[in-house]
Amino acid sequence: MDGAWNRRLRGLALAALVFGLDQLVKWLVTGPLGIDSIGAVKELLPFFDLRFTTNFGISLGLFEAQSVEQRWLLVMGTGAIALIVLFWMLRERTKGDIFGLSLILGGALGNILDRVLYGYVIDYADLHFGAFRPFMIFNVADACITIGVLIILARSFFLRDKGAQSDMHLAAKES
Repeated sequence: MDGAWNRRLRGLALAALVFGLDQLVKWLVTGPLGIDSIGAVKELLPFFDLRFTTNFGISLGLFEAQSVEQRWLLVMGTGAIALIVLFWMLRERTKGDIFGLSLILGGALGNILDRVLYGYVIDYADLHFGAFRPFMIFNVADACITIGVLIILARSFFLRDKGAQSDMHLAAKES
Protein backbone atom coordinates (compact mmCIF):
# COMPACT_ATOMS: atom_id res chain seq x y z
CA MET A 1 0.00 0.00 0.00
CA ASP A 2 1.40 3.40 -0.96
CA GLY A 3 2.07 6.28 1.41
CA ALA A 4 -1.05 8.25 0.45
CA TRP A 5 -3.31 5.32 1.35
CA ASN A 6 -1.50 4.87 4.66
CA ARG A 7 -2.14 8.56 5.42
CA ARG A 8 -5.80 8.16 4.47
CA LEU A 9 -6.21 5.10 6.68
CA ARG A 10 -4.63 7.00 9.58
CA GLY A 11 -7.07 9.81 8.79
CA LEU A 12 -10.01 7.40 9.05
CA ALA A 13 -8.62 6.13 12.35
CA LEU A 14 -8.33 9.72 13.62
CA ALA A 15 -11.93 10.44 12.56
CA ALA A 16 -13.05 7.33 14.49
CA LEU A 17 -11.02 8.48 17.52
CA VAL A 18 -12.60 11.96 17.43
CA PHE A 19 -16.06 10.40 17.12
CA GLY A 20 -15.39 8.04 20.04
CA LEU A 21 -13.90 10.78 22.24
CA ASP A 22 -16.85 13.07 21.52
CA GLN A 23 -19.37 10.40 22.46
CA LEU A 24 -17.38 9.37 25.56
CA VAL A 25 -17.21 12.92 26.92
CA LYS A 26 -20.92 13.50 26.22
CA TRP A 27 -21.70 10.28 28.10
CA LEU A 28 -19.48 11.29 31.03
CA VAL A 29 -21.07 14.73 31.25
CA THR A 30 -24.68 13.56 30.98
CA GLY A 31 -24.21 10.23 32.81
CA PRO A 32 -21.80 10.01 35.74
CA LEU A 33 -21.55 13.79 36.21
CA GLY A 34 -25.33 14.19 35.96
CA ILE A 35 -25.25 17.35 33.87
CA ASP A 36 -28.19 16.27 31.77
CA SER A 37 -30.87 18.95 31.78
CA ILE A 38 -31.14 22.62 30.88
CA GLY A 39 -29.72 24.67 33.74
CA ALA A 40 -27.48 21.88 35.05
CA VAL A 41 -23.96 23.21 35.57
CA LYS A 42 -20.70 22.19 37.22
CA GLU A 43 -18.07 24.87 37.70
CA LEU A 44 -14.60 23.50 37.00
CA LEU A 45 -12.46 26.63 36.73
CA PRO A 46 -13.18 30.35 37.15
CA PHE A 47 -13.38 30.55 33.34
CA PHE A 48 -14.72 27.11 32.35
CA ASP A 49 -17.93 25.31 33.29
CA LEU A 50 -19.74 22.22 32.16
CA ARG A 51 -23.21 23.56 31.33
CA PHE A 52 -25.80 21.38 29.62
CA THR A 53 -27.55 22.85 26.61
CA THR A 54 -29.22 21.53 23.50
CA ASN A 55 -28.57 22.70 19.95
CA PHE A 56 -31.45 22.04 17.56
CA GLY A 57 -29.62 23.82 14.72
CA ILE A 58 -26.25 23.54 13.10
CA SER A 59 -23.21 25.72 13.76
CA LEU A 60 -24.04 28.71 15.98
CA GLY A 61 -27.63 27.47 16.23
CA LEU A 62 -28.36 28.36 12.58
CA PHE A 63 -31.16 26.53 10.73
CA GLU A 64 -32.84 25.39 13.91
CA ALA A 65 -35.03 22.32 13.40
CA GLN A 66 -38.49 23.13 14.70
CA SER A 67 -40.20 19.95 13.54
CA VAL A 68 -39.42 16.27 13.10
CA GLU A 69 -39.19 16.77 9.35
CA GLN A 70 -36.66 19.58 9.75
CA ARG A 71 -34.66 17.43 12.17
CA TRP A 72 -34.33 14.68 9.56
CA LEU A 73 -33.53 17.22 6.85
CA LEU A 74 -30.65 18.41 9.04
CA VAL A 75 -29.53 14.81 9.54
CA MET A 76 -29.61 14.20 5.78
CA GLY A 77 -27.92 17.52 4.98
CA THR A 78 -25.13 17.10 7.51
CA GLY A 79 -24.82 13.44 6.49
CA ALA A 80 -24.34 14.51 2.86
CA ILE A 81 -21.68 17.01 3.95
CA ALA A 82 -19.93 14.27 5.96
CA LEU A 83 -19.92 12.04 2.85
CA ILE A 84 -18.43 14.86 0.78
CA VAL A 85 -15.73 15.35 3.44
CA LEU A 86 -15.05 11.58 3.44
CA PHE A 87 -14.66 11.45 -0.35
CA TRP A 88 -12.52 14.60 -0.28
CA MET A 89 -10.31 13.03 2.39
CA LEU A 90 -9.96 9.83 0.33
CA ARG A 91 -8.72 11.89 -2.63
CA GLU A 92 -6.22 13.98 -0.65
CA ARG A 93 -2.55 13.07 -0.54
CA THR A 94 -1.03 15.48 1.98
CA LYS A 95 -0.95 14.80 5.71
CA GLY A 96 -2.12 18.27 6.69
CA ASP A 97 -5.25 18.21 4.54
CA ILE A 98 -6.08 14.65 5.57
CA PHE A 99 -5.60 15.62 9.23
CA GLY A 100 -7.94 18.61 8.97
CA LEU A 101 -10.58 16.64 7.07
CA SER A 102 -10.36 13.80 9.61
CA LEU A 103 -11.15 16.20 12.45
CA ILE A 104 -14.12 17.57 10.52
CA LEU A 105 -15.41 14.09 9.65
CA GLY A 106 -15.13 12.70 13.18
CA GLY A 107 -16.81 15.76 14.68
CA ALA A 108 -19.59 15.75 12.11
CA LEU A 109 -20.34 12.09 12.79
CA GLY A 110 -20.51 12.72 16.55
CA ASN A 111 -23.02 15.53 16.13
CA ILE A 112 -25.03 13.58 13.54
CA LEU A 113 -25.38 10.67 15.97
CA ASP A 114 -26.67 13.05 18.66
CA ARG A 115 -29.24 14.47 16.29
CA VAL A 116 -30.38 10.97 15.29
CA LEU A 117 -30.63 9.73 18.90
CA TYR A 118 -32.00 12.83 20.65
CA GLY A 119 -33.18 15.27 18.00
CA TYR A 120 -30.54 17.80 19.10
CA VAL A 121 -26.80 18.03 19.67
CA ILE A 122 -25.58 17.94 23.26
CA ASP A 123 -23.34 20.90 24.08
CA TYR A 124 -21.66 21.38 27.46
CA ALA A 125 -18.31 23.24 27.29
CA ASP A 126 -18.73 26.83 28.48
CA LEU A 127 -15.60 28.98 28.21
CA HIS A 128 -16.17 32.40 29.76
CA PHE A 129 -14.38 35.31 31.34
CA GLY A 130 -16.88 36.73 33.79
CA ALA A 131 -19.98 37.49 31.76
CA PHE A 132 -17.99 37.57 28.49
CA ARG A 133 -18.36 34.37 26.46
CA PRO A 134 -16.13 34.40 23.37
CA PHE A 135 -17.81 31.21 22.11
CA MET A 136 -21.21 29.65 22.35
CA ILE A 137 -21.42 26.54 24.51
CA PHE A 138 -19.80 23.73 22.51
CA ASN A 139 -18.59 20.11 22.62
CA VAL A 140 -15.56 18.06 21.50
CA ALA A 141 -17.09 17.52 18.04
CA ASP A 142 -17.63 21.26 17.54
CA ALA A 143 -14.06 22.01 18.61
CA CYS A 144 -12.64 19.40 16.22
CA ILE A 145 -14.78 20.65 13.32
CA THR A 146 -13.61 24.22 13.97
CA ILE A 147 -9.94 23.23 14.23
CA GLY A 148 -10.24 21.08 11.09
CA VAL A 149 -11.81 23.93 9.10
CA LEU A 150 -9.11 26.34 10.31
CA ILE A 151 -6.40 23.87 9.22
CA ILE A 152 -7.95 23.47 5.76
CA LEU A 153 -8.36 27.25 5.38
CA ALA A 154 -4.83 28.01 6.59
CA ARG A 155 -3.34 25.40 4.28
CA SER A 156 -5.45 26.71 1.41
CA PHE A 157 -4.41 30.32 1.94
CA PHE A 158 -0.78 29.88 2.93
CA LEU A 159 0.45 26.58 1.54
CA ARG A 160 -1.48 25.89 -1.65
CA ASP A 161 1.26 27.04 -4.06
CA LYS A 162 3.87 25.05 -2.15
CA GLY A 163 1.39 22.18 -1.85
CA ALA A 164 0.90 21.97 -5.62
CA GLN A 165 4.66 21.69 -6.04
CA SER A 166 4.80 19.10 -3.21
CA ASP A 167 1.98 17.11 -4.82
CA MET A 168 3.92 17.00 -8.09
CA HIS A 169 7.00 15.77 -6.21
CA LEU A 170 4.90 13.19 -4.31
CA ALA A 171 3.29 11.96 -7.53
CA ALA A 172 6.71 11.65 -9.15
CA LYS A 173 8.06 9.68 -6.16
CA GLU A 174 5.03 7.36 -6.01
CA SER A 175 5.05 6.50 -9.71
